[in-house]
Formats: sequence, C-alpha cells, structure tokens
Amino acid sequence: MPNSTHQPLPPRQLTRLRSPLGLSRLPAAAADLILLGDLTGRYATGSYSRLASDGRSLVLRADRQGAAEHGHRMTAAIACHVARAGGTVDQLTQLLLHPDHEGGRHTRSIALRSGQARALDYIRRVWSSASKTISTTLALSSRHDVYEVLAALRDRIETTPWHGERGRTALRVLRAHLNFAETAGGPLHHASERQTAEEAGISRTTLRAVYETVLKPGGWLRRLRVGHGQEGSTWYLGATSIPGHDGTALLSRFRSTQFPPDPALEEWTTPETATTADIDSTILGRLMSHDAFAHHGLGSAALMIISALHQHPHQTVAELVGTSSVSRATTYRTLKRLADHGLVQRTGETWALTPRALEGFGIRLPDADTGHSPAPAQGWDKVAELHGTSGIAAQRKALHTAERAAYQEALDRLAEHRSRALVIVRDGHPVLVPTPRPDEIPPAWHTPDGRVLDPFTGRPAADWQVATDGRLILITPADQRSYDELVAAHAEALSEWESVA
Repeated sequence: MPNSTHQPLPPRQLTRLRSPLGLSRLPAAAADLILLGDLTGRYATGSYSRLASDGRSLVLRADRQGAAEHGHRMTAAIACHVARAGGTVDQLTQLLLHPDHEGGRHTRSIALRSGQARALDYIRRVWSSASKTISTTLALSSRHDVYEVLAALRDRIETTPWHGERGRTALRVLRAHLNFAETAGGPLHHASERQTAEEAGISRTTLRAVYETVLKPGGWLRRLRVGHGQEGSTWYLGATSIPGHDGTALLSRFRSTQFPPDPALEEWTTPETATTADIDSTILGRLMSHDAFAHHGLGSAALMIISALHQHPHQTVAELVGTSSVSRATTYRTLKRLADHGLVQRTGETWALTPRALEGFGIRLPDADTGHSPAPAQGWDKVAELHGTSGIAAQRKALHTAERAAYQEALDRLAEHRSRALVIVRDGHPVLVPTPRPDEIPPAWHTPDGRVLDPFTGRPAADWQVATDGRLILITPADQRSYDELVAAHAEALSEWESVA
C-alpha cells in the first residue's frame, strides 16, 4: 500500500461516525482505519507472503489470498478497537457493512460472494477472538505503562523456577529478548536468531529447541513474523508462566531423574526446588554471553547461582536450591567450581560472592568483613581458558558474519535479474521468445564467459549478459522491472509466441 501523510479525522466527522453507534471513546486512528482503510500499509506486512514448508523461507501468496489476509487483519484490528472502546458486536456489524466505510470492504466482499449469513458469522467469529484478546491484554497508552509492563515481566521471570538445563537455557534466551524489548521500548521488538544467539551465548540450534519446547508452549515468547532479507523476526514478549508453574503437569525433561516417592515410606511429596525463585536477571543478562559460561564452561547453573547470590548474599545451600532453582547436587558441585576460581566464599554455613567476583563486568561488591582475606578472583578470560571455552563467542560471531555475507550475496544475485527472454523480429514487429522457465536459460544460448548468443546470427548480443548463477539479465539501466512483473511478462510472451508459431 502507498504511504500517506493524512491527518486524523476532524471532530465533526468523528461525531458523525460515533453518534449513531453510541461509541463514546473511539481513537482517531481507529476512525481513520474504518473510514479510509489501511492507507499506510500497516496491516499489509506479511499478508502477501507466507512461511514455506521448510519453516524458514518465505513464498509469495496469490493476489487474492494476499488481499484476503490483508482485509482480515484490518477487520480484526477494527474489532479490537470497538471491543476496547466498549462497543458491541451489533455496532461492529454496522461499521463493517456500511457501504462508505473502506475498512469493511473485506466483510462486504464476503457478503457478496457467500451471502449475508456467511458474513455475519464471520463477524461473530472475529468479534469473539477480539473480545478474548482484549480481555487478556493491557492497553499501553504511555511510555510509563511500557516500563511498568516490562518491569513486571522481569519480576515474573526472576521469581519463576527454571528447572533443568533446558529451562536455564530458556531463561538466557528470554533475558536476551527482554534486553531487546527494553531497547525497543515495548514488548513488540525485532531480532534475528543470530543476534539472539550471540546475546544469550548459545548456538542457533539450541535457541530453536528451547523456543519450541519451553518459551512458545509456555506463552513467554511469540514470533509474529519470520524475518526475511535484512529484516529480523518480529517477536512479542508474553507474561504467562512456564508449564507447571501454575499447577499443570511438567514435561518429563524438567523433572528430577529420581524415582517417584513411596507414600508407604513417608518419602518427600514436594519437588526438590521451591515453587518460586529469586534471582537478579540483570546480572545474568550481563554475564551470559561470556565464554566462561558456555555449555562446557561454568554453564547456566553457575549463572543462576551467581544471580541468586547477587540478589541475596549469604545464603545456605538449602536456600540456594530454592532461589536458584538448581538441584542440591548441582548446587554443591557448582559452588565448589566457583570457589576454586575465587568467585564465591563460604562463611560458616552460608555462601556469598567475593567482593571482586564481578569486577570484570563493572560490578563492584562491598568488601565483606569476614576476618580473612580471600584469594583474588581469576580473570573471566582465564576461567574460560581453563575450561577450554575461550574464543567460542568470537567464533560464533565470525560464523554468523559469514552466513550474513553469503545470504546478502544471494539477495544481490536475485536483484540482478532483469529479464529472462530474447527478442526477435517476425513480420516487422518484435516478438519475445520465452525460455523454458522464467528464471533460467538453456546453456546453448550463452558462451562460457557469460555473453548471450543471438539465435539467428550466432553472435553475442551487446546488451545481454548471464549472471553468475546462470540466469539471463539485461544490463540496460532503463529496465527496472520487479520479479513479479518479469514473470507476468514471460507468461504474456509465451502466449504471444504460441499464437505466432
């Protein structure tokens, strides 16, 4: 859709729209959408393309499918506006079926094609979905509201137990997306998989696994649109708990490996870790991308314990098991490894971070009066070197840079394609000779050095050249047709060629 700089509707026009319907509070943007349609193309994004069967690439929809998707998104947006303003389904029906309202064109086309009953049923289904969405979401009217939502989400993340290695890895991914959301100024943000993997300090394979098995089923994170070209994916941070936090059954991968308790022996009947946690996710977000916390390094368990100790110093092992959501055996093992590196110290039965534990990240802890001077903490780079994980982050970034360069090169090659056919003169007028396919040419039509041969003279054509991927291009600057236009021209040329032949 073309861009527009139209102004909001004047009060008189808004009054004419609201008065018959009894809507007391309808935003100007909603009125513009109803009366004028989607002039800015806001709801067209993603409507004319869909995710391919491989789950990664995008394919174009047919024009009618794309227009229907675009119209449905506009209809759903109007329904949400009406529901949030306190309207009813009857008022929504009047708005959408009004002949002068451009925003209801999709609904009216359904009524023309399939009948009034089908259109009314469609409106009821859209209204039901909009009402459910409005009842479970919060309208963010100011930047202060956004900060409150993100702060509440951060508190929810920090008090949710993330059991097992997969759960702790999911927390790293979620914290990375929270960083992006805070930068973007709201739960809706854009980020690529490579960018998130670098921020969380994990591989893309692990990132996809925890998204599909933990974050997406738990409602923590939703991908609204898959990235394409130089645009990252569009994400939205939710605010629900992970499976099992609200009493539902946990997946087996999040459970302990111990056998179930025996009631006859009066064995324990509650999980080993508490139902709530208490960590400082800001510290976790600043540490997780370092090589020292890679999978074969200190790992995610060390991140959880350090974050828990930074939130509440001087905790016993039993307290750490609850606040960090790490099992007792893993807590003992991790504390020993951290103590060997001079990162934690023990005073009686309690543990705390050493004053210089987080100094490498610009975090200075107050000196503890313990009566003895602990050994200074080793450098974080030295810790990573001792665990054999030094340089993993740099290697991951180098790999992602090479992948981005290769992808950009492929996009540039696609942009080179200008035309895919030859022109001959038949009976005094030019006829476009189509190739077997609209995107490839036979090898006999060009020379090894990429010059195109004229099929009648056998000499190279001056204005034609073969791209590096074997596809024919026209290097004349005046030819700037898009791929869709070229495919349409090919179909037209094929029909003309067949009629001439």
